[in-house]
Amino acid sequence: MHKNFKNIDKVVFGRGSFSQMDDILSPIRSENQQFIVFIVDHYFKGKPLENQIPAKKEDMIFFIDVDIHEPTTDQIDELRDKTISSKGLPSGIVGIGGGSVMDIAKALSLMVTNEGSSTLYQGLNLIKKPGIYHLGVPTISGTGAEVSMTAVLTGPEKKLGLKCDWTVFNQVILDPDLLSTVPIDWWFYTGMDTYIHCIESENGQLNNAFSHAYAEQALKLCKEVYLGENSGQTPENNEKLMVASLMGGLSLTYSEVGVCHALSYGLSKILGTRHCYANCIIFQHLEDYYPEGYGEFTQMIQHHGIQLPQNLSKDWSPEQINAMAHVAYNLTHMWNHAIGTNWKETITIELLEDLYRRM
Repeated sequence: MHKNFKNIDKVVFGRGSFSQMDDILSPIRSENQQFIVFIVDHYFKGKPLENQIPAKKEDMIFFIDVDIHEPTTDQIDELRDKTISSKGLPSGIVGIGGGSVMDIAKALSLMVTNEGSSTLYQGLNLIKKPGIYHLGVPTISGTGAEVSMTAVLTGPEKKLGLKCDWTVFNQVILDPDLLSTVPIDWWFYTGMDTYIHCIESENGQLNNAFSHAYAEQALKLCKEVYLGENSGQTPENNEKLMVASLMGGLSLTYSEVGVCHALSYGLSKILGTRHCYANCIIFQHLEDYYPEGYGEFTQMIQHHGIQLPQNLSKDWSPEQINAMAHVAYNLTHMWNHAIGTNWKETITIELLEDLYRRM
């Protein structure tokens, strides 16, 4: 069965395009109870961007501190209940921030129209009813959340996304100027998420001409941004990185991620390590699986003076390592792509535990 995924309905790209949000939202405001819910990264509370958000008096704004933890099912259920009990069904949801904030916005847009806990919908095509209009505004680039059909949530039993056609944003605003406030280390970690998306998409069973086209261009842009003659956090490179993030997200959508992301889910689920950072911690130990990507990744780290922690596992208990290994092992779709349908012949809990002990 060939993949038949929905793409974003509309995209506006360019420096200063954030200022178009009010015009974009204007025709949406007549829907449902005629108010917009803004989900905004807490980083922007009290910053100039807060005053640029085109919120009306009837709207609701939630500032979310994503440094505390990645999005959880409890968090989504609480936001849904608070919104509905306060004002009813919104006209739309706007997510302004990084991948976690955009995933919250996507999940909330679905859960305001679907009954019960979001834990019931963790998986593929489990959502029963279409959500409401939702708009994504990335303020950091690399996760691909702006284009993906998944809203990744950590629940009591698993870390898994709400994944369906209705998850995809109706509109995204790609304004490279918003990346200017990103600290250099997180500018690197999130950009590497795009790079790793493409390396894993390319090196697996599901790679195809469609996914390859996006990955090839995204990797080219990543190399210019992080290893090129004019590498660094410049306005021009932020434009490239924002485009690379979207293309990397499309590449993995039409292919799949692999070993690094499977291990990353285990690290995030058990220890709460943020996704992009977890990917970087892990990828420095995956030379056996992605030798070419590992080599370039190492060059990028050295070029930008990034210090990744070593010997983390010395503080992890055997029980934690075993739990992480089980989370990673259960991500069958990733292993099918990375290794093949016979992956259980070589990928064992013991091997995964050994990989975590290297970290």
